Amino acid sequence: MPETTQPRKKITLPYLFDKVKKGEPITWLTCYDYPTAYLQEQAGIEMILVGDSLGMTMLGYDSTLPVTMDDMIRHAQAVRRGAPTAFVVGDMPYMTYQPSVETAIRNAGRFMAEAGCDAIKLEGGAAMADRIKGIVDAGIPAIGHLGLTPQSVAALGGFRVQGKSAALAKKIVDDAKALEKAGAFCILLEMVPDRLCQLITERAEGCIIMSLGSGPHAHGQLLIYHDMFGLYPKFKPKMAKVYGNAGEVLLNGLKAYRDEVINRQFPQPENWFGMPDEEFEELKRMLGEA
Repeated sequence: MPETTQPRKKITLPYLFDKVKKGEPITWLTCYDYPTAYLQEQAGIEMILVGDSLGMTMLGYDSTLPVTMDDMIRHAQAVRRGAPTAFVVGDMPYMTYQPSVETAIRNAGRFMAEAGCDAIKLEGGAAMADRIKGIVDAGIPAIGHLGLTPQSVAALGGFRVQGKSAALAKKIVDDAKALEKAGAFCILLEMVPDRLCQLITERAEGCIIMSLGSGPHAHGQLLIYHDMFGLYPKFKPKMAKVYGNAGEVLLNGLKAYRDEVINRQFPQPENWFGMPDEEFEELKRMLGEA
């Protein structure tokens, strides 16, 4: 008998922690729309981040700062419809959690209530620990984000590796422990040295550590989907492996379409619809043109 593929069960927090216990890496990708979410679901990707990076990859801004909560909710809703069993994380955009704990809880709640997210993510270390605690106390799973934090890129001096000196590395270690104690079930380390990521992972207690350009020693890996397939033309980060140049394929297809239309090669008969001759003659008769 042919094999039947069983639908995947919903990815849950116990499932993720069980993978950590077994030493099995967790897969995590960014996603911002329904068709991509559908493909990631079919591929078996476990976690999906609806990142505020959509401000750059989808909306064309030069940074993540202009992204609003309404932007995030709309995209998160589309992703949830495309990936019903994935563990979907909503990324808290700029100034939706920094002003106060109350603001953070209210906006985190929107991700859960309006988009069906499984958790939220916010940037910042010890200074944001009370936001994490407030959100977790409200019953919402929370993820921290340390290292290169795009919302603070101006203060960090640009898109560069963080924590290369002992003093800065110590700050990231302390921040990770502060977020962990505040109740974060997971921390994303972006663009920190591999040995620093390994040290934080080894010291983590009941907290999942994920790597974005921070080496192989975390509990799992995150990549930006658009970087993986050559779909974001402004820069190509070192941390992203290109698994296929979809951007080039799409561009070649667009050029071919343009050329075929101009040269009257498209459409061909198989690309349009006809009607029976007798019906067309009747139409002309009805219009007085017979």
